[in-house]
Amino acid sequence: MFDFLDSGQYDLLGAFWVTVKLALYSAVGSLIWGTVLAGMRVSPVPLMRGFGTAYVNVVRNTPLTVVIVACSLGLSQTLGFSLGADNFKDAGFRLAVLGLTAYTGTFVCEALRSGINTVPVGQAEAARALGLSFFQVLTLIVLPQAFRAVVAPLANVLIALTKNTTVAAAIGVAEAALLMKEMIENEADALFAVFGVFAFGFIVLTLPTGLVLGWVAKRVAVKR
Repeated sequence: MFDFLDSGQYDLLGAFWVTVKLALYSAVGSLIWGTVLAGMRVSPVPLMRGFGTAYVNVVRNTPLTVVIVACSLGLSQTLGFSLGADNFKDAGFRLAVLGLTAYTGTFVCEALRSGINTVPVGQAEAARALGLSFFQVLTLIVLPQAFRAVVAPLANVLIALTKNTTVAAAIGVAEAALLMKEMIENEADALFAVFGVFAFGFIVLTLPTGLVLGWVAKRVAVKR
């Protein structure tokens, strides 16, 4: 049933390695971009609040496939942005990371904003009374506590991001979903085995992440 795995025709580990890199790079980018958006959404500057709110509401409610394809067609083919890549393969990977970051950052933002709302208002007021600026209050007082409060929600976002990397196949990124499509076409007599292999692969990627970050969430939870 699993003879196709021994043929050497398919680079299964290589495809999942691309998936892992997509998830890791996009996770770092999403965490940074989501934190910036969360800061905008609680900012005292109306323009920044308006931009953050509009961006989150528009991008979060746009299908991820549309975002990824828009990055490929709009940025690469129409505007000519290659993000420093020398070939189509690298350009597709970087555009996929950009699209995943732009999309997932909105969910990181909302998770962080919920964590910010758990920080007692009195702490921010006391910090402002000491002469700290909004940026100092946010980075020194509020965000450290907010991050500790939302480790579990951020873990769910990371797991969803790992599974969402399959959308990168829409622009030709050679990750697990694209290889699965090829294997389904070539191994029509072993469809359930192909599905089982890739389902198991994603379980291996996501289950330990949930368990480890769930344990971290309990360890760092803010006692109130």
